[in-house]
Amino acid sequence: MNTESTGKMPEKKFSTGAISATIWKNNGKSKKTGEPVDFRTIQIDRRYTDKDGNWQSTNSLRLNDLPKASLVLQKAYEYLVLKGQDSFPSNGSEIKEKIVM
Repeated sequence: MNTESTGKMPEKKFSTGAISATIWKNNGKSKKTGEPVDFRTIQIDRRYTDKDGNWQSTNSLRLNDLPKASLVLQKAYEYLVLKGQDSFPSNGSEIKEKIVM
């Protein structure tokens, strides 16, 4: 999922170096009640430049990417679970948080 294909902005993005974890807010219906519900998904990406110098993105990680991936996923987990679902921003603007290693 990305902003180009959906027109939606991410709710929050954590990044360190070329690795990022993006939190997306999605809407659906409860299977039990049929009522509208919000749920969140996490997308992990690695940015790199191709042979022509153009920026690309992949979800394929290398061995050296794993510590950074673990860190951004931990931050996404903390944001989603420890802060609680009631504290999410409702203005629709993206929040980015850069992690320096």
